Amino acid sequence: MRRLGFSTILVVLLNLAYGQGGDEVVFLWSSKAPIMAMSHQPEQVRITEQGEHVVSNIHAPNITAFIPSPDIATGAAIVIAPGGGHRELWIDHEGYNVARFLKDKGIAAFVLKYRLANLEGSEYTVDEHALADILKAIELVRSKAQPWNIKPNKVGVLGFSAGGEIAGLAAMSDEPAQRPDFQVLMYPGRIERLKVTEGSIPAFLACGSDDRSDISEQLPALYQEFKKMNVPAEMHVYTGAGHGFGLRVSNQGAETQWPQQLIHWLKDLNFLD
Repeated sequence: MRRLGFSTILVVLLNLAYGQGGDEVVFLWSSKAPIMAMSHQPEQVRITEQGEHVVSNIHAPNITAFIPSPDIATGAAIVIAPGGGHRELWIDHEGYNVARFLKDKGIAAFVLKYRLANLEGSEYTVDEHALADILKAIELVRSKAQPWNIKPNKVGVLGFSAGGEIAGLAAMSDEPAQRPDFQVLMYPGRIERLKVTEGSIPAFLACGSDDRSDISEQLPALYQEFKKMNVPAEMHVYTGAGHGFGLRVSNQGAETQWPQQLIHWLKDLNFLD
């Protein structure tokens, strides 16, 4: 039986304390993997004035699984990467809330805690560590397709802001086990890094009309690239919405429609049985 270190035990306890409704927490890397720099430092959680949990100081990357009951399971699965500028993870409205919605729709959802490159003093980088975490998460989900009642050819990624960046980069992977089958990019960061080819996977893109110009102007341009390459893509720009709307009860505008529009898109592309 593997002995758990203090930091690992603390992460498990924090996950339970959030009350996010996940079914299982699975760590991505073994203790032998050379990726645990600063791993002696515990994960940190702050609570906003609105009562949201914001996580930082992540050194034991993991996924929290939300598995639908067999009677409604569609076979589809989505790895969710919350945003937070690579400094922290806004893990409620861009993570657990979304996962619960997907689970209720018969889609297995996995909220990813990835290593943060822009945290003060961090030894991590986006391309070497955060990207490795989401790719490993995709591979792990596929490897557990049978116990989680998932079809290996229906595994996608959904990323918000900084998480959208690594989700889009993961979609560019050439490794079959780690390449997702579809991508959902919600107001992704550093859009200029995302490249589209004829072999790119289908994309659902969304942002607010009042988002930063680098997103509200560049995301429609990225959509046009998908169109040029004849890659199935759908684009939504929500009037009056800014950056980081995610899935909150307090959302009141057009941006409240994106979760259901995503479900329709997945059905149109036959990702949902």
